[in-house]
Amino acid sequence: MLTSDQIKKIDTQDMYKTYENWPEIAEQNYYKKFDKLDVKDIDHIVFAGMGGSGTIGDIFSSILSKTNIHVSVVKGYSLPKTVNERTLIMCTSISGNTEETLSILENAKKSNARFVSMSSGGKMEDFCEKNNLKFYKIKKDHSPRASLLGFLYAALNIFEEIIQINKNDVNESIKSLYELKKGILVDSLYKKNMAIELAEWIKEIPMLYYPWGLESVAIRFKNSMQENAKKHVMYEDVIETCHNGIVSWEKSSNVQPILIRGSNDHKKTIERWDIIKEFFQEKNINYKEIFSVDGNILSKIVCLIYILDMTSIYNAVIGKIDPSPVNSIDFIKDKL
Repeated sequence: MLTSDQIKKIDTQDMYKTYENWPEIAEQNYYKKFDKLDVKDIDHIVFAGMGGSGTIGDIFSSILSKTNIHVSVVKGYSLPKTVNERTLIMCTSISGNTEETLSILENAKKSNARFVSMSSGGKMEDFCEKNNLKFYKIKKDHSPRASLLGFLYAALNIFEEIIQINKNDVNESIKSLYELKKGILVDSLYKKNMAIELAEWIKEIPMLYYPWGLESVAIRFKNSMQENAKKHVMYEDVIETCHNGIVSWEKSSNVQPILIRGSNDHKKTIERWDIIKEFFQEKNINYKEIFSVDGNILSKIVCLIYILDMTSIYNAVIGKIDPSPVNSIDFIKDKL
């Protein structure tokens, strides 16, 4: 079993300590006194961002999927053609220096859409100040990926007047994070630590299967495992895989399936889960299931991300890999 001393020895930049405080960071940013964003007649929000910043858009795409607001997520240099005067464009760069997102922000000079930005400073803050654009400065916690919940709950706070998310749902999600924290930290008193158990089980390439509404969780786990544990990861919608991906299991491989399940998935989705599990059992393919907490979609998403991000750190430490450095990303940035 992992110990705190092992983590301290390998996690040289103390990423783990930031995750220990995730519920507190979420709560602080949700209740911080930001100026509420007050824009009228919005029916389309574009979330522009890369990496950890891009995950914010993925999450909002899920939690707003049953509202009247259309959501687009841009991870690149270009805005969709559907942008108009009823569009709000949210540019997020935790560092403030992300090339792709700064390129999107440049459109503010010629677009009739409304723009707002969040970062910890950097070139984004300078650009917004120079061009008189709405800007929110949010504290970075350790690294862009570890800052996810701080920026997400700041956005929930800032967007309170324009998005249809019940405040009780946000409070429920924070409460759920506090409860979950007790069972997934390395010094947990609980006998069963699902994050450590999953980290110990993952020895090869994880394949994540997810239901509609939880794609953001799968994308985030892929990103976290790649950056923290330096492992390849794949993901696929559970319904879609029944039309193609399932065939790949007819051939043996070093891929390990993980089923990310909602606590109240659609009845037809549950049917597919049961069939896929039966298929894996007949093929003697070992798999893991991770269930969301009960509650609203925000609670499900952030708690699953908390479990799986902790899993990625534990998996890195088990493999004697420091989760913080991302030398390959630095190599690419240095070439741009």
